[in-house]
Amino acid sequence: MSYNIKEVQISQVMKKIVFVITIIVCLIIINNLVRSIYSIWQKEDLAISAQKELDYQKELNIKLKSQLSYVQTQEFIEREARNKLFMTKPNESIVIVSKEEKESENPSDNKRENKPNWKKWLELFF
Repeated sequence: MSYNIKEVQISQVMKKIVFVITIIVCLIIINNLVRSIYSIWQKEDLAISAQKELDYQKELNIKLKSQLSYVQTQEFIEREARNKLFMTKPNESIVIVSKEEKESENPSDNKRENKPNWKKWLELFF
């Protein structure tokens, strides 16, 4: 009988050891699964932000392509040549108005601005 008691005790100890080892293995598996889920979650956020950046860059690319097509038109080239390079077509002349001439054209506007509002109203109705 003593042999059976020792056998039973060894059997119980082995069951406890197997149970503890099973628990440790399960905890390791759970830990690895949690880390994998967290890693996938971060990668999903990264993918979403990359998709937003891609959409923004596509829109920007479309705008730049339309601007490029407009810049390459003959109308744009002619307008820029006239405005920035002061080029003209044959039989045309260039008129440049200086700042001093612009200011001298509207001297009455400057005087009116200095008058009080009640005088402006008086001049308007009488």
